[in-house]
Amino acid sequence: MPELDLNTPAPRARRPRPKVVSLTDAAAGRVREIMERSRQDAAAKPYVGLRVGVKNGGCAGQEYVLEYAETADPLDEVVEDKGVTILVEPKAVLFLLGTVIDYEVTRLAAKFVFRNPNETDACGCGESVTITPVKLD
Repeated sequence: MPELDLNTPAPRARRPRPKVVSLTDAAAGRVREIMERSRQDAAAKPYVGLRVGVKNGGCAGQEYVLEYAETADPLDEVVEDKGVTILVEPKAVLFLLGTVIDYEVTRLAAKFVFRNPNETDACGCGESVTITPVKLD
């Protein structure tokens, strides 16, 4: 029988990591539709996922960045939700933690909408926001 080493801590089971972002059914459906269209276009390189990030800009200081990615970057946080791959830029993770991305269609516009619990302010035109990053304790 092997000898028990009391100086070595037993490995702890890791709790599951929360998803940085999630999609509503409407957003996931729209992303899947766009991804499928990219696969059907022989001239285009198919998208591997939806890249989400935050950049400095606008009246309130920050803007969401949303683009379709042809490749995943090695440091991207990869989230699978409702059959869609979401690639979160590493520097945006603490700003986006807990965000739900929706897709809304109105008479005048169709757009992706971010519902971010870390958002503390937004400009009047709705193009930029102020986001306080999550503090990890």
